[in-house]
Amino acid sequence: MADSNAELRLGTRGSQLALWQANAVAARLQETSGRSCRIIVIRTSGDRLQDAPLSEVGGKRLFVKEIEDALLRNEIDLAVHSSKDMPAILPDGLTIAAVLTREDPLDAVVLPHTVRLPSLPLRPGKPDTTYEAEMSFNDVVRALGESPSIGTSSVRRIAQLTRLFPRARFTPIRGNLDTRLRKLDGGEYDAIVLAAAGLRRLGMGSRISARVPSSVCVPAPGQGIVAIEIRKSDARASAAVRPIDDRESHAALDAERAVVEALGGGCQTPIGALASTIALDELELAAVVVSLDGTRAISGMGHGKPADAGAIGASVGAQLLADGAGDILAEADRSRAAVEGIQP
Repeated sequence: MADSNAELRLGTRGSQLALWQANAVAARLQETSGRSCRIIVIRTSGDRLQDAPLSEVGGKRLFVKEIEDALLRNEIDLAVHSSKDMPAILPDGLTIAAVLTREDPLDAVVLPHTVRLPSLPLRPGKPDTTYEAEMSFNDVVRALGESPSIGTSSVRRIAQLTRLFPRARFTPIRGNLDTRLRKLDGGEYDAIVLAAAGLRRLGMGSRISARVPSSVCVPAPGQGIVAIEIRKSDARASAAVRPIDDRESHAALDAERAVVEALGGGCQTPIGALASTIALDELELAAVVVSLDGTRAISGMGHGKPADAGAIGASVGAQLLADGAGDILAEADRSRAAVEGIQP
């Protein structure tokens, strides 16, 4: 019988953010149960293909496949992921056993460090100590003008932001956060759009120029949530991570992932979804599917008990399909196939 107090092997990517996440999980396990973890860095296909746009090399699955394979081979006990990088359907035998408390789920616009606009004071109650010179989103929109060069590799962001900046030039940008900021400050872009959560977690919240309202750009499903994946059969790992599971964040993730699953969405699809608790025991889910050129957008909304999060997401996904989202997603698939040279 395995020692229930034995060291847990924790698999992760080696990026700045991935290592932050892995260490955060290890620290929480140590805090709650005294359980120690050994962090094992696994290089994924996505890490090896840093220069290629995600839409051309297979999407987010590239960031988790090798880690999940190691989990299935019993080479690690836990896999820690940015949940927005995970496909809607997990491999047989694996499950998301726990998630950490969600960080800011919104996207953030970052301007070059030389740009100075009127700032807001530090919001009270923030856990980090960095001064966040965060501007009005409308101020940032005005500063960028009509045809900015915006760095992002997300088709979801491009599809939604095209509606606001129809003349913008969207250019792929990948790499560690430091690399992206260096390219921005070096003049390669007028702005870049990133997940606010990553900036905050790495102590770079001061670089956020403005958070993008969800009314403008609905975040990626799972954005801001760290997920812990295990083998379904591993009772020891399940028991170890149960005390650090944030139920509210987990319900939100279940609802958002259920939308993607209902839509049959892959990793590089223009789907946004955001669930939040709006009352003591009520979950609200907003989702959107946007055409790649930004000309069509279909939105859906659902409410219900957090315990029914998966059903809420499935219902909203069905609503979106009934309203024509399937046509938009099929068109996106055809466009991606054309880029990748795949025959229909």
